[in-house]
Amino acid sequence: MNIRKVYGESELTVYINGKLDASTAPQVKQEIKPELKNINSLILDIADLEYISSAGLRVILSFHKKLKSKGTVTIRNANKNIIDIFDLTGFNKIINIE
Repeated sequence: MNIRKVYGESELTVYINGKLDASTAPQVKQEIKPELKNINSLILDIADLEYISSAGLRVILSFHKKLKSKGTVTIRNANKNIIDIFDLTGFNKIINIE
């Protein structure tokens, strides 16, 4: 898994590829969580994400909870399989998906 961060004025776009599962979720959380206090918008571009597990979903949910009072989390470029997972788990109702 690789992570690339692109900073905007009050926005952070994170490009994640590979798998977001129990073995990689802690790394994603460690790299992004400290940034949340400085931004209002977190965009996760997951065009190259092949798989997401419940551990990956929990990390995204934790980002949403941290930003909920002052901003948003947006998922961009998810493939059909991952969109299906968001639909089945109800994430599509709480997270912006583009």
